[in-house]
Amino acid sequence: MGLVESGKSPKSLTTLLNMSRKYSLWVYQWGLACCAIEMGAAFVAPRYDVMRLGVIPLPASPRQADLVVISGTVTDKMAPSVKRLYEQMPDPKYVISMGSCANCGGPYWDSYSVTKGVDQIIPVDVYVPGCPPRPEALLEGIVLLQEKILNEDPADRWKGGPLVIDG
Repeated sequence: MGLVESGKSPKSLTTLLNMSRKYSLWVYQWGLACCAIEMGAAFVAPRYDVMRLGVIPLPASPRQADLVVISGTVTDKMAPSVKRLYEQMPDPKYVISMGSCANCGGPYWDSYSVTKGVDQIIPVDVYVPGCPPRPEALLEGIVLLQEKILNEDPADRWKGGPLVIDG
């Protein structure tokens, strides 16, 4: 049994693993509505260079992604697809909910067909508010997620239990 499996990883090893995971996030973009335009601007435009943050924005499939950004209105009809996408991602996996519609239903919260937040389907790590949020807000959400990754214990991820991230 190794050090990580026993939950006794050295602090320097933990720091090294977290630093490497922090600066190598592969992002799968799941754009569902108008927030997807702002997400596309943040990930593709040269003005907001996410590669300098260690974020690779264009993986080929969810099976290669560490992070999914859900942006836009999640309807009840789309909810099973979002859950399937999340289940296809390898562990450790992270979720950013972008925009008011993805966070809580937005202006459509009273509709019969809108899910009242993507957190009812999958666990969310970072919420980016706004309608639609600016690309700078998404970059701030990525930086906040990187801080969480840097401070988490990798042994908790590999024990198989639920991960609780202190906010």
